Amino acid sequence: MSNANVTLVQSLYAAFGKGDIKTILAAMSPDVAWHSGGREQDYPGFGPRKGVKAVEEFFKIVADNNDFHHFSPREFHAVDDKVFVLGDYAMTLKKSGKKYDSDWCHIFSISGGKVTKFREFLDTAKAAEAYRG
Repeated sequence: MSNANVTLVQSLYAAFGKGDIKTILAAMSPDVAWHSGGREQDYPGFGPRKGVKAVEEFFKIVADNNDFHHFSPREFHAVDDKVFVLGDYAMTLKKSGKKYDSDWCHIFSISGGKVTKFREFLDTAKAAEAYRG
């Protein structure tokens, strides 16, 4: 099952790279729990979300606020129902024009071929600073 979960997660990153958010949303469980980074007041994409519509909103916030220079998932590790992904990205924040980069860790929980939970860890202080300008 772990290999299937890694393959699923890799397909989601490939879809993101093509701007294919519909494919990502189709892989979410209806009540997916999605949590990125820190506090919403530091960056509008941060914080917890629940459900597919909220995840769709997250990706709209990302598109509206970031110009990615690169987004690179590098390592995939599966344990039971979880896939851990280590990577990095660099972007320019549209609001401030500031550049931002960070290593990150994404954790996906998968059940029945659907993502039930997602958690992102990143350098939230650098992101908030770049967003504020």
